[in-house]
Amino acid sequence: MDISLLDAVRRHADAHAGPNGAAPTAIPGLTAIRAAARTELGYQIQRPLICLVLQGAKHVAMGSRALTVRAGDSLVITADVPTASRITEASLASPYYSLVMELDPAVIAGLATDMAAVGDVDDAPVRIESTDIHVSDTALRLMRLLDRPAALPVLLPALVRELHYWLLAGRHGGAIRRLGLPDSHVRRIARAVALLRAGYAQRMPVDRLAAAAGMSPSAFHQHFRAVTSLTPLQFQKQLRLIEARRLMLAEGVNASNAAYAVGYESVQQFTREYGRMFGRPPMRDVAVTQRHLDAA
Repeated sequence: MDISLLDAVRRHADAHAGPNGAAPTAIPGLTAIRAAARTELGYQIQRPLICLVLQGAKHVAMGSRALTVRAGDSLVITADVPTASRITEASLASPYYSLVMELDPAVIAGLATDMAAVGDVDDAPVRIESTDIHVSDTALRLMRLLDRPAALPVLLPALVRELHYWLLAGRHGGAIRRLGLPDSHVRRIARAVALLRAGYAQRMPVDRLAAAAGMSPSAFHQHFRAVTSLTPLQFQKQLRLIEARRLMLAEGVNASNAAYAVGYESVQQFTREYGRMFGRPPMRDVAVTQRHLDAA
């Protein structure tokens, strides 16, 4: 791994990281991450992305699959999937640093027409690989662009395209390629996931989701579970619970108001399902997590 990329990410993250460790950049979809201590489990519905770990280590679980991503590795996520993750190696003397770039299906689609299919085609939506030198080099040039804002409109599109090119040319290019194919199951399910993300607090009939994906309800249910590891109802439930947790932690909303805000009609049901997912009832979980964040 080019140490200059670590230097560039460290400089940006140290200056701009918020309380959650994320340091957004002026480049859409590109975020530097910093953590000065190990973290508790965090829950997310991830979008397709690549995460280049530059220092420290992170543990990521999706269903029964568990992976550890260390410095020099890249985590590649090729579908909207629920993950539980925590940073396992980080300290004040040696913080965790990573660089996250969301994958752009439109860029992938444009490249796929000019490239021969390469890499594996297995269905695993979460995978690890050693960071390719071409990927890290392009990422470094993207970070350097942050110091040249006038150059961003001119040079950014070509660098984003180059980064996606090297990902497509790599070992997991086959899985990434499917993000750009309009009729692939991954892209069709992504259209339904977009509806769920936008309307997670509303009742969402399966027929409407299946229509968005261009599938029959039975085929949709089968492919949705194959891509995300969850049923549509389970997926929406996790979206609601994750958003409720964010409201309580980031905005100080109490449990009952958070429950109603994300679409629950019963606080008791919310409390029960929250405890199943996060291991603690809502307000206790918030108190424990907040103490951990304050200590960090």
